[in-house]
Amino acid sequence: MNLKKLNEAVLTFKEYLKSKRRFDHLFLYESQKNWKDQWNIENLDLKTTFDESLKNSETRRLWVRDNYEPKAMMMKFMSLQKEMIRDMFRDLFDESKDVIGRADRFIFHCEVLLEEYKNLNRSSIDNRHFHDDEYQIISLYLSFQFPEVYSYYQFREFKRFLIHIGSLDIPEVNDLERYFKVMRTVYKFLERDEEILELHRKRLNPNKHYTGKSLLLSHEMCRVVV
Repeated sequence: MNLKKLNEAVLTFKEYLKSKRRFDHLFLYESQKNWKDQWNIENLDLKTTFDESLKNSETRRLWVRDNYEPKAMMMKFMSLQKEMIRDMFRDLFDESKDVIGRADRFIFHCEVLLEEYKNLNRSSIDNRHFHDDEYQIISLYLSFQFPEVYSYYQFREFKRFLIHIGSLDIPEVNDLERYFKVMRTVYKFLERDEEILELHRKRLNPNKHYTGKSLLLSHEMCRVVV
């Protein structure tokens, strides 16, 4: 990446944070806090725990859009194979293993669960589990569980950002691992500017939003500057 263009992007983001006409992505930090407060993989009622962990007072669009309902489908799976899903999340959140392998295994197991669900519900019109969405929902789980390590992934926005900052290597297919590395690098540039961190903190309500170190700030900058 071009460091001059990256620094320019950071300054653009700072001006955005200062503007009263900005469109904040604070719902992301609300969902992150809610997950951190609610999620407990050991809870006996995992389905209710999952439901409560993915709630937001402003929007549900992270997990409900037109023909996109990964949360609803996962809850249907939990009614069939709660313990299998518990193991799936344990594996996904096991930082001793390669993140791409974890993500791909999670998707594979969703495929298995979908086949079981369809066999048991032959009249159902459900034919997708929605976790094959270019890693979006899986990156959301990871970013909520490990705010300092992962961020919300949207492939097209990532490509536009790389082009914007002058990268000579633009991916043509999903590159989740590289995305996480870039987001960590971006955050290092952001945290060097205490004014940016202070402007960010002032937007947050500690009773509603996650206020710790979060790479969602990197994701937000990428969305703003392109």
